[in-house]
Amino acid sequence: MDQKSTKGRNVIFSAIIACVLYLLAAGWRTACLFRPAWVAQSAVPWDLWSGAVAVLAHTVSLAVMLLAPVGWMPDLFTAISLATGLVAGLFILSCLTRPLGSLGIAVFPLAAAGVLVGLNAPSPVASPDMDELLLGHIIGSMLAYAVLFLAAAQAVLLTVQDHWLRRHRPNGFIRSLPPLQTMETVLFELITLGFILLSLALLSGLTNLHDMFAQQVAHKTILSAVAWVVFAGLLWGRWQGGWRGRTAMRWTVSGFGLLLLAYFGSKVVLELILGS
Repeated sequence: MDQKSTKGRNVIFSAIIACVLYLLAAGWRTACLFRPAWVAQSAVPWDLWSGAVAVLAHTVSLAVMLLAPVGWMPDLFTAISLATGLVAGLFILSCLTRPLGSLGIAVFPLAAAGVLVGLNAPSPVASPDMDELLLGHIIGSMLAYAVLFLAAAQAVLLTVQDHWLRRHRPNGFIRSLPPLQTMETVLFELITLGFILLSLALLSGLTNLHDMFAQQVAHKTILSAVAWVVFAGLLWGRWQGGWRGRTAMRWTVSGFGLLLLAYFGSKVVLELILGS
């Protein structure tokens, strides 16, 4: 058996382990939210432990791409896998200091799907136009997307919680969530951090921008800039007008949707449609 075949088997094995552990973590978190007695009495955050090991296995499955020489440009499938792995990793770290555990019901299944998508990635190909600054821009952008994904998921969950509390019909799932004010505080902490990371990513991207039409990044640059304006407007509205609830959710989800179109939407067009 040659080295390439062995490496491929190791990647698939790590991906399967990551996927299984992500799904186990999602199942445990779902059980915790609906509070059966045997889960409520457990003091061990099994979902976070399972998720942490899954992130490690996920990283191993991406190692061939992540450790490629400088100049590697991530393809669509690798970018999806990397982004979902970052989301899961940041989520677990955030849970150490913030009450974000309920988002695991969305984060862990997404990461499981992402690690399987990454198995379809082609072998990394060096890009002569990339240097360390551009690589840093890509990583910074991924971090911004990961944090703002958590913010968008938190905004949706906050809106659902607010809806049921206003109807005075909170079920077991809603009652298991932190207080509404705490959820809202965490939301804007995520938005603020994501906005800072997005600002840094855009500034670093400008240093590598020479002709955005020739470099085929016009749509990505414009949509990312519009998303930045949306998040800036949301933070201004929060500061000046005390925006919250559905207003905050709409702006957060809209801004994140623009970021998805900016990066992943452009990759779908360039790699799957125009590249086919």
